[in-house]
Amino acid sequence: MHVASNMAALEQPETPVPRKIKPERFRSFKKYWDLYLIMLPGLAYFIVFKYLPMGGIVIAFQDFSAFAGIRGSEWVGLTHFRNMFMDSEFYSVFKNTLLISLYKLVWGFPGPIILALMLNEIRNMMYKRSIQTLVYLPHFLSWVIIGGILINVLSPSTGIINQLLGMIGLEPIFFLGSKEWFRTILVASDIWKEVGWGAIIYLAALSSIDPQIYEAAVVDGANKWKQLIHITLPSLMGTIVILFVLRLGSVLDVGFEQIFVLYNPLVYDVADVIETYVYRTGITQAQYSFTTAVGLFKSVISLILVVFANQAARKLGQNSLW
Repeated sequence: MHVASNMAALEQPETPVPRKIKPERFRSFKKYWDLYLIMLPGLAYFIVFKYLPMGGIVIAFQDFSAFAGIRGSEWVGLTHFRNMFMDSEFYSVFKNTLLISLYKLVWGFPGPIILALMLNEIRNMMYKRSIQTLVYLPHFLSWVIIGGILINVLSPSTGIINQLLGMIGLEPIFFLGSKEWFRTILVASDIWKEVGWGAIIYLAALSSIDPQIYEAAVVDGANKWKQLIHITLPSLMGTIVILFVLRLGSVLDVGFEQIFVLYNPLVYDVADVIETYVYRTGITQAQYSFTTAVGLFKSVISLILVVFANQAARKLGQNSLW
């Protein structure tokens, strides 16, 4: 009997003793309060300029009136979206946006990678820092300044490029008024301005590669090319994939300031993009609801591209955003 009672007592589950949950989250705030404090300005920026304005998306489904406000404006459903798809000018603008963005992606995305690989091979630190300073500098110049430089350099009468063409017997070219040259100038100037700044992340990733891996490769007889193919690029692949996914999120943002500064009526057919179209139609013609619908359409396309690219990266076994 004693044995049976002891066995029954052993089989009974023990009553869990309530444990005091440690406030790990609050400990984290207390321990890293300085980091959270530094994060506040960036967080405030996204809340004020990115999330709060999203409340205005509702006017895409209204016949918005500035006098009646959002609450007093009439709801029209998907009328503005139907008008958008029936507008022949919108298709031309959408085509220009895709083409310019595709050119910038194909030619501009590899640029920082190539530059970082070249800078990483420079062993003279003074020379390397001088080159880095020169290639970083254009990023800090506004498009207004760069636009003025391009207008002066490419001027058909006084520009240095056309003067050089005249010296070899060629006719001057109005580059910024030529439909054949305008997109090339857009892509080339964007690469020149941002390639140095984009290389910073890749240089940081390159610095994290263990030098012993290269030493082992040299012992095995690997030259620079084989080291690049089998060590450097695979080590950068995670960073490349993440930045490529993020780049697809802004694939329809081709740069309003750049195009607005450089384009003119002569090149509207090849230079007018969604951002300039929204500005011209929404601000100057006060079609707020219609242009909000256009902007919402652009945001949905960007979101789909990010999700698709992220899923593709996960299936390929690469790093992803989530």
